[in-house]
Amino acid sequence: MKWHSGFARLLWLGILGVGLVTHAPALLAQERAAQASSDDAQFLLAREALRTGKRPQLEALAQQLKNQHYALADYADYYLLSQGLDKREAAEVGVFLERWAGDYLGERLRGDWLKAMMRRGAWREAQQQFAQLAAPDQEARCLSLLARLHLRDLSAVEESKALWLTLTDTSGGCQALMGELENWLTLDHRWARIRFLFELNRIPQARQMIRTLPAAQQPDARQLDFMVDKAPVWLTRLAASSLNERPNREMLALAIQRLARNDPVFAAGQLERWGRDLGETEKTWAWGQVAHQGALRHMDMAVEWFNRSRPAQLSHDAAEWRVRALLRQKNWPAVRAVIDTLPAALKEKPEWIYWQARAFKAANQPEKARVLFETIAGQPHFYSNLADEELGRGIRIPLRAIPTQAAELEAARANPGLLRALTFFRLDLRLEGIREWNWTVRNLDDRQLLAAAELARQQQIYDRAIQAADRTKTLHDYHMRFLAPFLEQVRPAAQAQALDDAWVYGLMRQESRFVTNAKSSAGASGLMQLMPATAKWVAKQVGLKDYDPRRVTDPETNLLLGTSYMRMVLESLDNHPVLASAAYNAGPGRARRWRAAIPLEGAIYAETIPFNETRDYVKKVMSNAVYYSMLFNNKPDSLYARLGTITPNAVNAKPITLP
Repeated sequence: MKWHSGFARLLWLGILGVGLVTHAPALLAQERAAQASSDDAQFLLAREALRTGKRPQLEALAQQLKNQHYALADYADYYLLSQGLDKREAAEVGVFLERWAGDYLGERLRGDWLKAMMRRGAWREAQQQFAQLAAPDQEARCLSLLARLHLRDLSAVEESKALWLTLTDTSGGCQALMGELENWLTLDHRWARIRFLFELNRIPQARQMIRTLPAAQQPDARQLDFMVDKAPVWLTRLAASSLNERPNREMLALAIQRLARNDPVFAAGQLERWGRDLGETEKTWAWGQVAHQGALRHMDMAVEWFNRSRPAQLSHDAAEWRVRALLRQKNWPAVRAVIDTLPAALKEKPEWIYWQARAFKAANQPEKARVLFETIAGQPHFYSNLADEELGRGIRIPLRAIPTQAAELEAARANPGLLRALTFFRLDLRLEGIREWNWTVRNLDDRQLLAAAELARQQQIYDRAIQAADRTKTLHDYHMRFLAPFLEQVRPAAQAQALDDAWVYGLMRQESRFVTNAKSSAGASGLMQLMPATAKWVAKQVGLKDYDPRRVTDPETNLLLGTSYMRMVLESLDNHPVLASAAYNAGPGRARRWRAAIPLEGAIYAETIPFNETRDYVKKVMSNAVYYSMLFNNKPDSLYARLGTITPNAVNAKPITLP
């Protein structure tokens, strides 16, 4: 361009300058986005280098990320340090631990270092590391007990015994603890553990435990295999004379347990036949097994079978099912008496406090009932809701806290732990993001928690927004605890199926926490967690001709299919939301079979659902629905009213058969 005058030149530069100023923020944002994308790619390469053992590449990438002040740069350093940790010097590890004291990375490396110390046989050093863990997991606790056993700390033996008949996950350090503990326990303890493993259907682990018995006390291996695979046939060939030996008596008790898993009535008959040949310990344990399986099937006979067992021999699960069997019969005096026999850890659970209070109420002892109701009231969960209603105060939503201020939100954005978590979420590394997020929010105060929740909500990470808001102690925002995203899509879908939108949201909150691409271990997908076969079947029923399985995580498609399925199961189960909620999780056939021969209050139906996951699910869905209803409609709601009564047979049922 040719300049004809200084004025023209100045005019052009002025125009150019204005243009540069105008576009600078956009250009800067683009540059930052490009840099973030490049850093993300480098970090993912660093993770791959860790996986493939390419240390030089990992070192180079770690240095680049550090130079660029990338949010996850220190994870690359952690990856480097964790490689070959067994050969590291304590001083080198100590520098990292000191730098990251109080943060998740420090806790994670300390847990790794604890394991390394255990592998070295450095028991005292391992104990020192355990003592500095802020939130030790079960494996770390097992390793600590194991170190103390090696140090001949006899108090660790007694502490470990508490795990002997309760610990179900015996991988890693816990498996090593169980192995070491065998050296400190009697033959009776070992057989008790074997029975416990059979109850859990952990047959390989039980076989392993059997091999630790003295040779003379081990059952014949071939007979054991035969009994496990074909217990009914094994019993027909059992000679009474062989029961003079303990291994055979124990095998008989285990055979009864195997039979009870399929047919408690048949197992009870066999136990009646062979009971006189069993020792008292084996016999009462076997009756507990028959009773437990009968209770899971809602058999009235289970109550009498439990009476022939010993409470001290019952696993925690069996002990709770003894109470549930009595609840189905509305035998309030027995409910109260049996709850009194529960171990302290169970007795303190909200459900058993609530049902104990109900038993006192039924016995016309209102003051004792009131005291118990008060201990669990005022919290946003199923039994607290019911206790509030029993106390006549109704379910309440606390006064909403002052909205998050700009400065508080900015502080949340600047929090290194939250920043790392958000970066992991951006990379779709959800597990790492959840770990970092949960660790970071654990010590935040209420205002900081609400700011973190708002930050997550703005990033559409709804499950973490709910998780942070759920943790507040005195300042609350139930609009955040019970978020209602996708309202413009959910409400029309619910209305099209004539469904209560509060119930729909209550179910979605439990299903996915509004993570659109959520996928369960069983393969369920999307906001409403639809199984592939169910989604395909519903799509056909509603005439969705262009349905493609890849669309199941699309919110609109997922909501259409999910709400349509809710309507179908609701109509097939007497239009009762408790039954329909159970059906949505476990299938309509099961929800139908779980009804009683007499009218049953909804709370008892929910408490006596045999599947742990479904039982917890139904309670949470129904409690969630109450809160959503109150938030949507700005008026009180009743959980008791929603639970209603479960009739023996559906009145206007439209049975459906899923694929």
